[in-house]
Amino acid sequence: MKKLVYALFILFGGVQYAHAQASTVNVTTPTKVEQELLDLSRKKWLWMADKNVDSLALLFDPKAMFVHMGGSWGTTQELNIIKSGGIHYKKAEVYSASVKIIDNTAILLNDIDLIAALGNNEVINPFMVTEVYIRKNGKWIMGSLTFSKLSRPVKLKQ
Repeated sequence: MKKLVYALFILFGGVQYAHAQASTVNVTTPTKVEQELLDLSRKKWLWMADKNVDSLALLFDPKAMFVHMGGSWGTTQELNIIKSGGIHYKKAEVYSASVKIIDNTAILLNDIDLIAALGNNEVINPFMVTEVYIRKNGKWIMGSLTFSKLSRPVKLKQ
C-alpha cells in the first residue's frame, strides 16, 4: 500500500512539473523583427489617435482593406474618415499583442479596448484587432486592419 501511495505521489508530482514546464514554454521574448512589428503597430495606434494621415498613408498599402463594425472599405476612404474625424480613434488600450510571421507576411493580433468618437458620440468597445503587414522593398506596410468585437466586458477604467 505504501508503494502504491508513493508511486501515485511521484506520478502526480511529475504531472504537475510537466504542466508547469509546458506553461512556461509559451512565454518567449519577441525576435528583433517581431519587436519591430509590435513597435510599428503601437505607433499606428498613436498616429490614428493624432489623426496623422501623412504617416498612416505611408504605412497603409494603397490596396489595403479595413473592416469595421459599420462596414469595410479601402485605404483612401479610411484616411478620409480619420482626417475628417468621422471616426476618431482617441485611444487604444492594448492588453496583449502577438505577431506571427509567414514568409513576407506578418499577422498581428491586439486585444484592446478602443475609445472612439463617432461623430459626437464617444464609445468604448473591446476588440480583437487583426493587422496584416506585408514586407515590400525592405519595409513593412499594412495590407489589412480588421476590428472584431469581443464578447468580454470593457476592461478600461476611465
